[in-house]
Amino acid sequence: MRRDTVGGKVWTAAPHRVIRDTGGELVMCCWPGVELVAPTTWIEWLVTGDDAVRKRAVPDLASGRWRLGRWTWRDTTLLSRFRAGELFSVHHYFGAGRRDGWYVNFERPFRRTGIGIDTFDLLLDLVVEPDLSGWTWKDEDEYAHGRRLGLIDDALHSRVDEARQRVLALIEAGEGPFADDWSAWRRDPAWPVPALPPDALDAPVRD
Repeated sequence: MRRDTVGGKVWTAAPHRVIRDTGGELVMCCWPGVELVAPTTWIEWLVTGDDAVRKRAVPDLASGRWRLGRWTWRDTTLLSRFRAGELFSVHHYFGAGRRDGWYVNFERPFRRTGIGIDTFDLLLDLVVEPDLSGWTWKDEDEYAHGRRLGLIDDALHSRVDEARQRVLALIEAGEGPFADDWSAWRRDPAWPVPALPPDALDAPVRD
């Protein structure tokens, strides 16, 4: 289970299959058919495409008054790579015409739980070209809004700035998670679909 948690509450919960776990690095994936739990604003935005709905998610998160619903992952296989202590994770999407590029999600370092890991999405992302030749920052407006609402204080913001520079240095050098070529990786179609455990929302939270 990968969960986003804040203020002792679960914001998202998604079951994954573990591909590799060395203790310092964790690689997991989910794919079409996986049922997950997410804020209803996010689900409504996926269904309607209404950006005004999407923008309600950050104030809901800051107030702690979000509602959760169930959503079934569609279209793409998502491969996610976490390294212990890092303020970011690196992702690849496969299928549905997606390019085999890199997607960097800035988030709190993951903490192990009895059912998986807990983290917290910091609302900032980086989309990187497959050959590492360029990149585009994504959702900086959401990140700035999260700062204004107190979700990201000055100390955490400073750490995010350091993580930004670290990621860019790794990209430019082709090192760290960007040294591995996962473009040919594909999930085994015989794998059973990961399922939400009964305590997906009730297991103790590690903020």
